[in-house]
Amino acid sequence: MKSSEENLKSQRLVSASVAAEPEADGHSELSAEKSLRPSFLEEYVGQTKAKENLSLFMEAARQRGDALDHVLLAGPPGLGKTTLANIVAHEMGSQIHSVTGPNVEKKGDLAAILSNLQPRDVLFIDEIHRLQKTIEEVLYGAMEDFKLDLIIGQGPAARTLRIDLPKFTLVGATTRTGLLSSPLRDRFGVQLRLDFYPVAELEKIVRRSASLLGIRIEESGANEIAKRSRGTPRIANRLLKRVRDFAQVRGKNASGVLVDRETARAALALFEVDERGLDPMDRRLLATIVEKFDGGPVGIETLSSALGEERDTLEDVYEPYLIQEGFLQRTPRGRAATRTAYEHLGLSCEGKNIPQDCV
Repeated sequence: MKSSEENLKSQRLVSASVAAEPEADGHSELSAEKSLRPSFLEEYVGQTKAKENLSLFMEAARQRGDALDHVLLAGPPGLGKTTLANIVAHEMGSQIHSVTGPNVEKKGDLAAILSNLQPRDVLFIDEIHRLQKTIEEVLYGAMEDFKLDLIIGQGPAARTLRIDLPKFTLVGATTRTGLLSSPLRDRFGVQLRLDFYPVAELEKIVRRSASLLGIRIEESGANEIAKRSRGTPRIANRLLKRVRDFAQVRGKNASGVLVDRETARAALALFEVDERGLDPMDRRLLATIVEKFDGGPVGIETLSSALGEERDTLEDVYEPYLIQEGFLQRTPRGRAATRTAYEHLGLSCEGKNIPQDCV
């Protein structure tokens, strides 16, 4: 049974989380996303500093004939952490073994994965911040000394079994670095932070994906999709496919499906994704603060009740992008709408108590 937050993420066109449900063509979004992922670092668009550092560390490891040091990839969902993990394995000539943190429920599960690794293999743990603490403790020795300590039996008859592991690379991905324990975080020799993409880089991603999907797209159409993609490649690819569907059914180009600016705008207007990438849920949140609470500040619990949404959903799904783009501010007294939010909603902010640093 899905939680309300998981349902919300799968329903929103501008959610950065991947949906597993089949799309119109019968394939899940996850399988479609895999087909668009680059295999080499030189094909990976954006994240220039992270790519430069990772390229250096991989080249050094290859020259030594050694495994790459453990890598922690942090950043919001949809920015390419899984893609980078696969690129690391591909460029190091290794196999990748993927698992998500919540799915590793017992020490034996992790022990089985670790004991099957080959030298220089990559173990990718997505959502690593959601590992249980007892599971984390098993990783400490495996990451640092490449040894696996297991306790066999119970009570007085219990004994410790130490298994030597080949040198491997653990690549951990997290959207919430603060939830990682210090002992685990400190064992990653390479820690990289991925940031939201500028429009110019998203345009390149949209054009590359369009080429792979066989979609004819004009530069103006790619720009329109990129501007509304919330700085996130996963959202850009999702919007591209939905705009393609619109162009296929309602497009007026005689020579076939073509995505230009007019088509992209018409499609995204139909899907209610505005020029800043906000959807009806985002606008409803901002309008509630402005109209019901005079622009704020309003406490998160009060806002949660007014919207009929759980607090965690507001904090994890809605707020990050609104804060990033300057529509919303967290203050000691609660959430407050900024001048940008008023302007976007077409409302006057005269006489409103707008936080000084948002004016």
